[in-house]
Amino acid sequence: MIQDEKYMRAALKLARRGISSVEPNPAVGCLIVKAGQIIGRGWHKKFGGPHAELNALEDCGSLGANPQGATMYVTLEPCCHQGRTPPCTRAIIDAGIGKVVAALIDPSEHARGAGLEQLRNAAIEVQLGVCETEARLLSAPFLKFTTTGKCWTILKWAQSIDGKLAYAEKIEPKKWISGELSRKDAHRLRRRVQAIIVGVNTVIADDPLLTPRPSEGREPVRVVLDSSLRIPLESRLLRTAKESLVIVYASREYVKANPKAVESISQKGAKILAYPDGQNRSNLHFLLKELSRRGLQQVLVEGGPRVASSFLKENLADELYIYIAPKILGRSGSIGITKPMAELISEVGLRHVDIKQFDNDVCLTGITDKALREISVSDG
Repeated sequence: MIQDEKYMRAALKLARRGISSVEPNPAVGCLIVKAGQIIGRGWHKKFGGPHAELNALEDCGSLGANPQGATMYVTLEPCCHQGRTPPCTRAIIDAGIGKVVAALIDPSEHARGAGLEQLRNAAIEVQLGVCETEARLLSAPFLKFTTTGKCWTILKWAQSIDGKLAYAEKIEPKKWISGELSRKDAHRLRRRVQAIIVGVNTVIADDPLLTPRPSEGREPVRVVLDSSLRIPLESRLLRTAKESLVIVYASREYVKANPKAVESISQKGAKILAYPDGQNRSNLHFLLKELSRRGLQQVLVEGGPRVASSFLKENLADELYIYIAPKILGRSGSIGITKPMAELISEVGLRHVDIKQFDNDVCLTGITDKALREISVSDG
């Protein structure tokens, strides 16, 4: 059992290499072991590309190793359907693998244990549940979307030690709170998601593009929270709306009362999404429901403290990314973390907290209690 956990954790480590390249597919890793020796390693490297199991079997071939009778460790149940790639179960059976150890069942409609059952029917021994909690955390966005139909919502911001999220005055050239390595990691996070959300005040103040750099062909939908259609027509978002989708999220009442503004924005190529006024639930619930309905599995909220507080208040956050720079801005900083916002972070609960260092910055990440319940993981 200890050896099984050792190999599965190695497979999980491999799987993480695919994050920000495989989404909306889950990141999956695979290890093939024979006579106590690792003879094949693989992970899902790119959306639409070969799965981890196929890459591990190919690695065996490149090393001149025969996988017949070997044990395969894989972080998610092997697929048994024909999709963008051929079924992994067929390749596993043809290779003569003797045993498959899987961390987690794939809850997708075309799977749900069917892949493991196909392996058992081929006289391959199957073991399930090794490092299951770690595998659930790794595949959390995929699991939530697959089982609930709801997107995984990430809140992200950069701040100084004294809780300032921006400089008090607009400075040219722009001064960043976080360092270069932190910003590079934030772009990796953008490549992981299928939508990025900001408030209109951020658009007016910073004129962002909201695209990952480099994009590597991954262009998330850009969403602006703009109840009264204040987005500047010459903003970079609207100038590029015909190249990559921009959704302006506005009040239905305001949209009806201002057809000229709607026409001007629509002519730029952006889509207007109007939320119903006077509903009992926050319009953010409606937005996330609409984004989920469009098949967007992960969304990233990059707005200021007001936007972040709104998502926290409605308990809509699943994961937090907080980049903290070793700076004290004092009066030169503005838009600070307020006491109510700090209290909201405490109320939603952050578990499985991780801290990474990027040069002089640190990045604190954690998953909320609500999200853990939705993916069936304890809050330890």
